[in-house]
Amino acid sequence: MIVDRYDPMNIFEMVPKLELGFEPELRELDRLLEDDELFSVVKADLAKRYPNSERLGRHSTPVEVILRMLVVKRLYGWSYQQTEHFVSDSLLLRQFCRLYLEAAPDDTTLIRWANTIGAQTVAALNDRVVVLARSLKVTRGRKLRTDGTVVETHVHHPTDDSLLADGVRVIGRLVKRAKGYVEESIHKEHKGEPFRDRARSAKRLAHKIGRMARRRKEEAQASYRAAYQRLVEVAKASIRQAGRVRILLEGVPSAAKISEELSHFAQLLERAISQTRRRVFKGEQVSAKEKLVSLFEEHTSIIRRGKARNTTEFGRKVWLSEVDGGIVSGFWILEGNAGDEAQLRAALEDHLRLFGKVPELVAADCNVHSKENERLAKELGVKKVCLPKAGKKNTERKEYEKQRWFKRARRFRAGIEGRISVMKRREHLGRCRDKGEEGFGRWVGWGVLSSNLDTIARTLAAR
Repeated sequence: MIVDRYDPMNIFEMVPKLELGFEPELRELDRLLEDDELFSVVKADLAKRYPNSERLGRHSTPVEVILRMLVVKRLYGWSYQQTEHFVSDSLLLRQFCRLYLEAAPDDTTLIRWANTIGAQTVAALNDRVVVLARSLKVTRGRKLRTDGTVVETHVHHPTDDSLLADGVRVIGRLVKRAKGYVEESIHKEHKGEPFRDRARSAKRLAHKIGRMARRRKEEAQASYRAAYQRLVEVAKASIRQAGRVRILLEGVPSAAKISEELSHFAQLLERAISQTRRRVFKGEQVSAKEKLVSLFEEHTSIIRRGKARNTTEFGRKVWLSEVDGGIVSGFWILEGNAGDEAQLRAALEDHLRLFGKVPELVAADCNVHSKENERLAKELGVKKVCLPKAGKKNTERKEYEKQRWFKRARRFRAGIEGRISVMKRREHLGRCRDKGEEGFGRWVGWGVLSSNLDTIARTLAAR
């Protein structure tokens, strides 16, 4: 049964002759999280876990405790296990998380509740925090700066041989689990062939291909292709094996999930085989949009932004809008390696939705510049549009960009680079640890939300 909160108490008063209290930032953050709308949005998602969660069953971890522990986790960059440990061990964090003298939820319990909260819900929480920032006069929404960054997914460097080896390994693991659902008589009838694990063969071939990849001699290249051909044959045998095991599981209702996973990974392995044939055997150039980068995070894109340090990144491009006061008012995850020019309209429309009016000034880097974007911003009512033009400029454009307000706006725009850098270093936008596309959206959302809560708390504490 969903429980709202524990009966309130002040554990600081229960410790004799000891003065305890929150530090200024934590005190302001504690007040922010008392907002009823933040609480009700989270509770609505948690109540969807089971049909009668709100009125039946044993008492759950209170909604208030879950919300505050998830905020603490992202605020300090802890794992779920570390969050459980440090909250249990600290009187200050116990009071902040409204846990009081109750037992802290286990890390696995916290993971299950966290996965129940959807990415759209976290985005709605951030919208509410922006409204709170405006009501507390942390921001007025008069200035807007916008830029993009890449959040990496948790994948190893993709190669065709590693994708094939991963597919064989996962199918072998699922087949081993499926063996327990099939009767012993069927085991003997098929002589163990449907349950054979080919992971070791695939791993050896992948290592062999990795060692031979740098050799340029014709003999080495012939052996290289032969090893790839053998690995493809092993992968195709695993796909056939998955099909046979699925037939054996047809009459077992409890094995429906394993059967679905076998089908899913067999299809992805088929894509990896097709990709290998095109690239290795036919010498084709497969476009980044068509490439499969990971069997586990298949939504991962290949992104090249011309950065000297990271020429190629594997993840998703995230676009951020930041207003004056250091509040990230909006964020959205882009498909593939989307261009920067197309994001200004979305940023202005999102700002209009949140603040009810367009900003007086909008600033972005030269990748966003276009005559269409400048015209669009002015038509919507933006007074000052700072979109520097790259390349050669005529005399009129040079004079326009030499204006004092334009130079100030360029300095203001540079602040979002610092904001992104801080969010990266503090793991708010670090490598995504959640799984799947929904998990990716949730990871980015919690990162932005934690950053905004921290900024508001610091601003209020400084006052």
